[in-house]
Amino acid sequence: MSYIQSSARNFLKLAAVSQTNANATVRCLSTLKNVSGEREDCKVLILGGGAGGCALAAKLSSKYGEGKVVVLEPADKHYYQPMFTLIGGGMKNLSQSYKTMASVLPKKAKWYQESAVNLDPKNNTVTTSNGRNIKYDLLLVATGLQLNYNKIPGLEDALSIPDGKVGSIYSPKYVDRVYESLRIFQKGNAIFTFPSSPVKCPGAPQKILYIAEHYFRKMNKRNDANVVYNTALPVLFGVKHYADALWPIVKSRNITVNLRRNLIEVKGDKNIAVFENLDKPGEIYEEQYEMLHAVPPMSAPDAITQCKELVNEAGFVDVDKSTMQHTIYKNVFAIGDSSGSPNSKTAASAAAQSPVVFRNIVATLEGKELKSTYDGYASCPLVTGYNSCILAEFDYNLNPLETFPFPQNKERYTMFIMKKDFMPALYWHLMLTGMWNGPALMRNLMSVFKFGKK
Repeated sequence: MSYIQSSARNFLKLAAVSQTNANATVRCLSTLKNVSGEREDCKVLILGGGAGGCALAAKLSSKYGEGKVVVLEPADKHYYQPMFTLIGGGMKNLSQSYKTMASVLPKKAKWYQESAVNLDPKNNTVTTSNGRNIKYDLLLVATGLQLNYNKIPGLEDALSIPDGKVGSIYSPKYVDRVYESLRIFQKGNAIFTFPSSPVKCPGAPQKILYIAEHYFRKMNKRNDANVVYNTALPVLFGVKHYADALWPIVKSRNITVNLRRNLIEVKGDKNIAVFENLDKPGEIYEEQYEMLHAVPPMSAPDAITQCKELVNEAGFVDVDKSTMQHTIYKNVFAIGDSSGSPNSKTAASAAAQSPVVFRNIVATLEGKELKSTYDGYASCPLVTGYNSCILAEFDYNLNPLETFPFPQNKERYTMFIMKKDFMPALYWHLMLTGMWNGPALMRNLMSVFKFGKK
């Protein structure tokens, strides 16, 4: 395994060299003056500077040149969110999970540190939080998801209590509280939740569950810990191929799983979590906790959901699932978590969508037929402890779409090292620069070795 770790380190060093100049340039083009009513035209307007937004900004600005692509992103930091589960388990630090937004966005794109507040697809315009009016030829929605901690009464208050018993890996504001709660835990219920809403990285609530259970074993606390997973879903994992591998892990580690049980309130002053049985509305359970990991309901940002012309009934951008083009407004596309395509919402999905969206955007701007299609590829490295991982990969039909020439529904140390050491480097230096389009090419190359794979 030392060879794998060494290769990952060498890759990081080599890739970092190519980014030195770009990362040294700070290019925040937002202004402190009042720009209310100011009008600007652009070829492509990208809402969001997350994984999909950065990747497409890099591809499109490289093709169309300086100043043709505008990115609206209010944050000054770009987080590698897949690292948050490792931070929650004490394997990484929060400082390792982010870079400045100015260093990851391409130099040829304009960045306004503002958010979209009003979308008018009929007139091809977006109004920003500074009152700027931007008219576009083509709009790409890449805003990601909004974390609605406030939708669960008492949760935000419980997350502010300094004893550290309640945490959440989904926010940089709360992720350090997860490891803190593991360290101070002595005995009692350790409860982990999954909400009744779409979530980004739907495997993450289980990852921190397995990491926590392993931590209790390492620290000789397991006999005093009742580990519980309460999920609003009717299944442990959406893809049966991997769910069948996870159930034996759950049972062998004596983890209690309650399906269709949704967190509806937290009484932080009493350390009580309130759940509802979704199959029997009105049936309520109050459970005492010594540790609570809460996953908030999620949605597209308010500015997106309020633009009824663009979203479906669930509040996500209404796109064709193959082309990622809006079903009505042909000069609107979406990528990543805010899209209404029925794939699992992961960074790997955005990577696989990026070449499709890029080629179809170019075709649209050139008045050509859209020929590139997305197959629903998603990947979820299901970390099952401090040294093991199941690499789940699947398509729209929830069929396995695996890259490597060996069964991936098994816990492996090699997959854990790839998740922990290799994937962050790939993300920072290839995906955000528009050079990583998912593992499809690698999968095709390795298919020659898959004969007889079970």
